[in-house]
Amino acid sequence: MPVPENETRLNENALAGLLESGAGWMRQANTLTKTYAFKGFKAAMAFANRVAEAANAANHHPDIHVESYRTVRIVLTTHATGGISDADVELAGRVDAVEHGPPS
Repeated sequence: MPVPENETRLNENALAGLLESGAGWMRQANTLTKTYAFKGFKAAMAFANRVAEAANAANHHPDIHVESYRTVRIVLTTHATGGISDADVELAGRVDAVEHGPPS
């Protein structure tokens, strides 16, 4: 199965814009990561589920780590290329957009 075009390339300017935006995304080795904190477990899980829906819609799937009872860490990387791609930068924007989704 061919790799989608946005998973084979990386627009360094778009990545730099994301990292410098103050949104909290960090580059760690070959990944983009961000940690979100919520008031409690129910809100954290609702967010994790919204991220899963956004990831399915984008057909690009992050690692979603629920840590403690109210913290969610998102890790983005493109496994097909072993690093960050445009698909990761695009999904980071979608994840931020669902952060303040419907209350749970």
